[in-house]
Amino acid sequence: MPRVTVIIVSYNAGADRLERMLASLAAQTFTDFEILLLDNNSTDGCVDDLPVMQNMRLIRSEENLGFAGGVNRAATQARGDWLALLNPDAVADPDWLTNLMRGTQRYPDTKSFGAVQLNADDPALLDGLGDVYHATGIAWRGGFGQSAQARPDTDREIFAPCGAAALYERATFEKLGGLEESFFCYHEDVDLGARLRLDGGRSIMIADAVILHEGSGTTGRYSDFTIYHGARNRIWTFIRVMPPPLFWPILPIHILINFAFVLRGLITGTGPAYFHGMKDGFLKADKAWAARRALQQTRKVSALDFLKALSWSPVRLLGRKPVMREIK
Repeated sequence: MPRVTVIIVSYNAGADRLERMLASLAAQTFTDFEILLLDNNSTDGCVDDLPVMQNMRLIRSEENLGFAGGVNRAATQARGDWLALLNPDAVADPDWLTNLMRGTQRYPDTKSFGAVQLNADDPALLDGLGDVYHATGIAWRGGFGQSAQARPDTDREIFAPCGAAALYERATFEKLGGLEESFFCYHEDVDLGARLRLDGGRSIMIADAVILHEGSGTTGRYSDFTIYHGARNRIWTFIRVMPPPLFWPILPIHILINFAFVLRGLITGTGPAYFHGMKDGFLKADKAWAARRALQQTRKVSALDFLKALSWSPVRLLGRKPVMREIK
């Protein structure tokens, strides 16, 4: 059995993009892994003529399951003890898996790991240093668009890894129920990281595990699709995971911030997408409220412990700055 299962979920990703990503996996110095490439009913033929790799299996879905559903379906066929998620618009350094797996040995009590993400178009810039979750219920990729000189020299604790290049222990992933499929895509990695926190776990970014990442290479970073799902799922995550002593006092602030996103969108031309995402986030939250009851009844940490993993700084929120803590 392979030690790691690398899961790639693709939808109209483009053959050239997929070939670059697969070539980076073929060059990995860690070789005890299999690849599960799930195609979400693409219409561009991107998986039809891919290079043959002995350790790869192609799963064709008859419908678009989204990123969350695609990962979960592939995970049911995984044989590895660890699940490594890699986006089709990413290129992994040759030692990416080697360094991630060394991290699992350094931190045997940790079941979730992230990588340093550099901008694929300009590696001098960061694509992200782990997901940050603010106490107001706003999440972002820490350091996005900032100088890569901000990347740390040593491993750091983060709130959650970005799903573009994350490593999860399969048993823990299954115990937590995988990614939330109602999200379809976007914010599901933050939600999973929060559920891991509620269960008493933590996430660590491995400083020498590096990928290049386009970011929304398929859906478009500022498309209506991306903005809608990001806005809706941000609200659903807040409803689901924020412990009651924090949720009710912060809820008015969370609502105001979401309205602020809509107002800003009116200036940039993205207002309708933000508005529809916010509307559905609050008005179509039945599943989120049901999940909240279950998650808050079974959480293993206090609201104070959960609070310690969050960012409170308005400066970091406005500047999308990374939040990385020393590992204890």
